[in-house]
Parts: sequence; C-alpha cells; structure tokens
Amino acid sequence: MRRLVTASLAAIAALALPACISIGGETELPAAPAAAEVTAIEIIKEVKVTTTPNLFILYTLKEGVTSEAFETWVRTTDQPAMRSLARVQEFRTYRAERLLMGEGTPGIAYIEAFAIPDLDGFVAEDMGGATVQTVMGGFMGLAEAPQFIVVSEVK
Repeated sequence: MRRLVTASLAAIAALALPACISIGGETELPAAPAAAEVTAIEIIKEVKVTTTPNLFILYTLKEGVTSEAFETWVRTTDQPAMRSLARVQEFRTYRAERLLMGEGTPGIAYIEAFAIPDLDGFVAEDMGGATVQTVMGGFMGLAEAPQFIVVSEVK
C-alpha cells in the first residue's frame, strides 16, 4: 500500500511539472525566463547634526540703510550664499527688537549666528573664496562696525 501511495504521488508530480523533471536525460529543461530589470531605489534620510553656534556677528546699519532694504538683501543674497557653503551647518540673522529689562534700546540692530563645525577650515579656505568675499563686500557696505565674535559654549 505504501508503494502505491508513493508511486501515485510521484506520478502526480510528474504530470503537474513535466518541464521540471527529466527521466533518463530524455527531456530537455526549458530555458530560464529572462531576468526582470531591477532598478535601484535609494532611500536617503537626511540626518542633521546640530552644532552650537560658534560665530556671532553683532552690528548696526550704516546711516541711510533701511531695515527693509537690509532684510531683503539678507533673505535674497546673504542667507542663500552663506548657507550654500559646505562648512556652514546653520546660519540665522536676528533683529534686535528691545531690551527685556531696563529702559532704552539695544546697542546693536542685528545679530547673526553661525554654526560652523570646521571653523578653522572655514577661515583658511572659505573666507578667501568668491562666495564669502562677494557677500562680505555687500555686507560691509550695509553694516556699521560689525563685531565678529568667535565663541564656545560653557559646559
């Protein structure tokens, strides 16, 4: 009985899959189907490492330069150019609006905060480059007595 069941199962398999079974080398196997084209899919996840700002620039505007004209220049020229530099991880410009305590107005009009992980490389290579020199030329025509302050976080 066991031989009959085994023979029956073998016969069913032989009938169901004739192209896959070769008996005595008489049946030729069919050619493998052509491989489907595989396209590579890259998944890129941007990982932004935040660095503490390490360069601040404090300044007022030159006489005759309006806040509106200056801030338009910041949005259209300064920020896009400086943010395009590989060593500049983050760059923001802030308007000094008021004092939190006390009377009067702030002694500066704007503060720029840069996060530049490789500050030495920035100074050695980027400062003399066309991008920074072009931006600095425009900036120096707008800002009065800017202070470029390199800082480190107290931990």
